[in-house]
Amino acid sequence: MPPQSIPATPLRRVEREALAGEILGSTVVLRPSAGIRRTVEGTVVDESLSTLLVRETGRTRPTRVPKAGLEGTIVLGAGELPLRGESLRVRPEDRTKRLLTGGPRRFR
Repeated sequence: MPPQSIPATPLRRVEREALAGEILGSTVVLRPSAGIRRTVEGTVVDESLSTLLVRETGRTRPTRVPKAGLEGTIVLGAGELPLRGESLRVRPEDRTKRLLTGGPRRFR
């Protein structure tokens, strides 16, 4: 049986515009989910199609967190926004055109 994707709630315009920009260097707080067992709080230092790399305060190695099923908050120029990993599951270089135009997202 193929894995079922969780239906993503539509993002508001201000959220789409904020998330379409650069998120590296932003502060995130990620709640426990299927991919992580504890709360992760820190700064986003890298991003790929399906993961975020977060540097936590007091830890030497960054934590790789899967975007699938991810929920939390992110602090951007627009303020603190809800973060849903499913809405970010696109290549970072494609995020601008996909989020701003509302184009299709292909999940792997």
